[in-house]
Parts: sequence; structure tokens; C-alpha cells
Amino acid sequence: METSTAAVRKRPVNLTINEALVVQAKAYTNNLSATMESLLTEFVAAQQNAQRNRQQAADACAAQWNAVHASIGSFADEHSTL
Repeated sequence: METSTAAVRKRPVNLTINEALVVQAKAYTNNLSATMESLLTEFVAAQQNAQRNRQQAADACAAQWNAVHASIGSFADEHSTL
């Protein structure tokens, strides 16, 4: 999801942020919007990575379960009345 922020359309949004925190942050940056955008970009990337990792783990688990089922069958097969 690499995109140049200069090429992306931007629009103003309303955020509710602790006023004291904003004052402290302004001591470290002269562009709070760019800083927030950078931090939000990192957050979204981390969440997407975590979601991808969870999906890969679930896929691996399902593949392992399917392999077990293919080799020994299901416990329930012994008790089926069908």
C-alpha cells in the first residue's frame, strides 16, 4: 500500500484530541497534520500486517487439519448412522 502522499487527494477532517496532548505535540512538530498522517499510515500498515498474519495462521491450521482428516478420517465417521 505504498502511495505518495503528494499524489493523494487530501481533505480536512474533524478529530477530538486531548488539548494538552496537542500542545505537547506542537513542541515537537510544526506540521501536526503530517505527523498524524504519518502515524496513522504506520498504524494502518501494522493492522493490515497483523490481519494478514492471523489469516495465514488460520490457513495453515486449516491445511494441517485437512491433512489429518485426509490421512485418518474423522472421529465422527465411526459414529455416523448414515
